[in-house]
This record gives sequence, C-alpha cells and structure tokens, in this order.
Amino acid sequence: MTTSTPPTSPLVLGAMMFGTAVDEETSFAILDRFVERGGVWIDTADCYAFWASDDGHGGASERLLGRWFAARPGVRERVRIATKLGAEPLWAGSFPARRAGLSPRAVREAFAGSLDRLGLASVDLLWLHMEDRKTPIEDTVGALAELTSSGAVARVGASNHPAWRVERAREHARRIGAVPIDALQHNSTFLRPRPGTNPTNHPFGVLSDEHRDYAAAHRLEVWAYTPLLSGAYDNPAKPIPDIYDHPGNARRLEVLEDVAGELGASRGQTVLAWHVARGIRPMLGGSKLDQLDAAMDAVRFELSAAQVARLEETA
Repeated sequence: MTTSTPPTSPLVLGAMMFGTAVDEETSFAILDRFVERGGVWIDTADCYAFWASDDGHGGASERLLGRWFAARPGVRERVRIATKLGAEPLWAGSFPARRAGLSPRAVREAFAGSLDRLGLASVDLLWLHMEDRKTPIEDTVGALAELTSSGAVARVGASNHPAWRVERAREHARRIGAVPIDALQHNSTFLRPRPGTNPTNHPFGVLSDEHRDYAAAHRLEVWAYTPLLSGAYDNPAKPIPDIYDHPGNARRLEVLEDVAGELGASRGQTVLAWHVARGIRPMLGGSKLDQLDAAMDAVRFELSAAQVARLEETA
C-alpha cells in the first residue's frame, strides 16, 4: 500500500503554551497531527511562556519541542522551525521594563540557549521578537549576520517592529552583504480595533496597512498571530473583546457571516481562509486536536474573487 503525502499547509502552528498550559501528551498529539496533515512551520520563542511558568522565565516551549524532535527521528526533515529572541525577562516579573533585548551579546546568548533547548544545530527562521530602541538596529543586524553566515540561521524576520526599522535593518544587511529580513509577524484578524487602541502589548504589534504595503513592495512574507481572537468568533463563552466593539465591525461581522454560510464554514475558519487569500500565513495556537483539524481544513477553503472583494470592501 502506498500513502500519499498531504499537500503543504500554509498554516503555522504556534507552540507558545506547549510545556506550560498545554501538557506534553497533548502537545505531542497536536504536533504529530500537524505534520500528518501537511503542516510545515512551527513557531516558538525563547520567552514562551514565562507568564505561565513556575519560575517566571521562558524556555518550556522550546524544551518540549526539543523532546518531541528527539522522540520523532526524521521529523526534523519534514518541518521548519522558527523561534524568537529579545523578549525574555531578565528576572521573574521584570517584563516588559527589563528584558533581554537585541544587543549583539544578547542575540548570541539567547540564540545559543534556544539551540540547546531545541536540541538542534540550526533553525529555519529567527525572529526579532520586539524592537529594542536602546540598541542600534545596525548592531543587531551585525549579530544576525554572524548567525546566518555560519549556517545556524537560514532566514531572519521581524515581529512587532515598525516598517521604518525593518527597512533600516534590511538596508544595513544589504550594505554588509548579510541575509536581510524577509518576513514580518504581527497581530492580524478580520475585525479591526477601535482607532487609538491596541489589542497587543507591543506599540507596533498590529499589522498595519503600511506593513502590508511594505511587505508587498519588497516581497516579504507576512505571518499573523491571534487571527481567531482566541476563539471568540465561534465560541459563545468567549465574547469578542470590547476593543473591537464599534459600528464598522458590526457590518464586517454581517459580511463574514454571509461568506461563512456560502463556504459551509465557521466564522473563524472563514477568517483563516481570508488571510490565506490575502497572502498571509495565519498562526494557530490551539490546545485541542479538533481546533487544529478545523484550522487545517479552513486554510484549504478557496474564497472566490467576489467573496474576497466583499470582505475587503468592509475594511
């Protein structure tokens, strides 16, 4: 009997709570199912999940992934791993005022720790987790250049950074012959927050029109975290946060409901399909197999041009 390889999925599996809120057995089951269904990209960070850990520090997610890699010989060749650095608290309770940051020394030390916890010799994508205005971005790029030139890092990306800092980093990388940032990671969902508000704890955490325009012009990949509002689109027990409660979103929800009905999908699944239709990789941080299966199904839906236009017109 021959088994066919499933098509590659655009969905990114977020491992943020693996090893803390999500136990090892469940985490392994989700990771296994993700790979079985054609999942490729797994996203973590050195600071995950310090707010849910016993000692106030991150590392649990990377350590769990390291155990999974060790227990699944050959799986490393089937997946790509992305991790982030720069947001780990210097001591328990010090975030966000005191965190590791992005100085060359901090980058080198944090990345060495990530490789040790993951049990890997290299990663496929290394993210700058959040910007560090105390460190010239050129110094950070220099440290990243060391990692890419050694082969320990294949690609670099910026999460929660303003577009102008990304451009400055990319220009310096080109100047010194290094691998430039080629991916952005930001918060993005179908509903838009009220003007003047921010649903993230990062000043530039929300994916803006400028971010998207910059990414399109320079062919940067875009990843979207928290696209499903932690389940609020479909779970009556999780109301949509007040920050999204405004007249513009009332109309957006009506159109979303209509398109979901046409697809035979849930509202959350339609949100994921909408991201894919816009060329954005949605990220799932679910803790249950049925959540993963629903998301894997969702990114296979193909919205028609007319459906995309209707959704876009409510923007």
